[in-house]
Order: sequence, then C-alpha cells, then structure tokens
Amino acid sequence: MSAEDYLNGQVILIDKPLHWTSFQAVNKLKYVLINKLGLPKKFKIGHAGTLDPLATGLLLVCTGKFTKRITELQGQAKEYTGTFYMGATTPSYDLETEINENFSISHIDEALILETVNQFLGEIDQKPPIYSAIKKEGVRLYEHARAGETVEIATRKTTIHEFQITRIALPEVDFRVVCSKGTYIRSLAFDFGKALASGAHLTALRRTKIGNYDVKNALEVTFFEDNLLSND
Repeated sequence: MSAEDYLNGQVILIDKPLHWTSFQAVNKLKYVLINKLGLPKKFKIGHAGTLDPLATGLLLVCTGKFTKRITELQGQAKEYTGTFYMGATTPSYDLETEINENFSISHIDEALILETVNQFLGEIDQKPPIYSAIKKEGVRLYEHARAGETVEIATRKTTIHEFQITRIALPEVDFRVVCSKGTYIRSLAFDFGKALASGAHLTALRRTKIGNYDVKNALEVTFFEDNLLSND
C-alpha cells in the first residue's frame, strides 16, 4: 500500500509481542511508516483497545482517517484465552507483582470449577485492579499502587458473554472468555479464585478477537516492518 492508502485510513492487525506496551507497538508502526513511506510526522495513528505488557495478541492499529473508528472498534466484544494460577494472589492480579498470599486448593475439583463459571456469565460488577491505568482524581491507579497508597476503587458493570474452561491441571486452569469493553481479565482471575473460596492470579493472557477481527490474520511487528514495501 502507498502512503496515500495509510492517510486515507487502514486498520492494521498486529500480534502484540510479550512485554511490549500497546503504545510501543503503535510508535514502532508510526516510525516505520514515516521512515519507509515518507508519511508526515504528525499523521494520525492509534490503537483500539490497550493490551497490558504481559499480554499478547490482537491489537488493532488505525491510521489516517480511520482513527475516527477507534471508539467504534473499542466497543466491540473481545475474546481472550489464558491461564489462571489457583491458590495464590498478587497485588496486581497477574505476574507484574510477587505473590502476597497463598490459599488452599485441596477442596477444588473440576465440578466446582465448572459450576463456579456460571456465577460470572452475563452482566457482573467488577472492580478494576489497583495496578491499572484508570485515573482517580487525575492520577493513574498504578501510580497510587506503586506509591503504597490505599485507594477506594468503584465497581463497574461489565458483561461476560462466554466463559469456557479449556484445561484443568491444578494449580493451573486455562480459559476462553468473550466479554464486553472495559472487562479486566486480571480482575476476573482474582474474583474467580475468591468465588472458589481460595485465591487466583493471571499468569498468561492472549487477545484472540475483537469483533470480527481475528489474531489469526494479524502480523508481527517485525514482519510488518520487513514487508511494508514488498508489494509496491
């Protein structure tokens, strides 16, 4: 595609690598487009839905006139796969922080896990993690957390359309979730462990779909960079 194509608007499907922020992925694409196609430095580019650094998978990057579609794309249902680690919690609800409490899992079996899934289907109240980018009084929650400050976090409504357990090998439980905008899978891990009278945290997460967009059709950042001009 030409520079004009990207200015007129494209949705680029990227498979975000582990440990990259969504911002880094977008910045890398912007750098490549500017330096390989000569796009102006101020051309519009952005992503439709943040992925945490410890998550991989589908990132929709909109360019040019299609940045106007970001809000629309962010509102579509999202599918994730991943792993809960049962019997331990962390302050961040994932591997960003160390385990802070351990719990028994001797009472947990497959039947109880599958039964508990039903508690999370449909509209639920969910509290975002303290280690998140949500702002409270102008300060991001993770900044409060890293400063050791206690902050009251309000619950919010979210919808779990599908919640499937795909593997049970305690203490690990693999899952697939289809959910609405604003759902925190880390919070789902924490709440799921609590509902099992235990604890849990997220150890792996991959976004596989946003609406009809599928990670199977996504490009790695390095592949995009290496092949940008191959069809010109």
